[in-house]
Amino acid sequence: MLDLFMQGGPLFMGILSLLFLASMSLTVIYGKLVFAHTEGGDQLRQRITYIKSVGLFSLVFGILGQLVGMFSAFTAIEQIGGVSPTMLAAGLRISMITTLYGMIIFLISYAIWMFLDSRMGKIAE
Repeated sequence: MLDLFMQGGPLFMGILSLLFLASMSLTVIYGKLVFAHTEGGDQLRQRITYIKSVGLFSLVFGILGQLVGMFSAFTAIEQIGGVSPTMLAAGLRISMITTLYGMIIFLISYAIWMFLDSRMGKIAE
């Protein structure tokens, strides 16, 4: 896992990890409120959308990381002149690490948001 983290680039992977922690923190904070029924429904429903928003930002940030990585790789290829298809495929594979990580964060955040939102619907009934 640490190897993938380093291959994906410590800057982008570190920020994505912080976004994942933020999403999980929001889940704990707002999840407690949903299950405790301590706050108004509309206000709480609006707050739990932050979980989904952080997940979506993670996805977009992961794609940005891939694009920056591909830009760097293509700049290096341009300077070298030519590379083998194997080396190009390896570079593309590495550039996808941040996108995959961002996608995983988004899917987890979205699933949590759907669960909490459906729970809010049951509370309103």
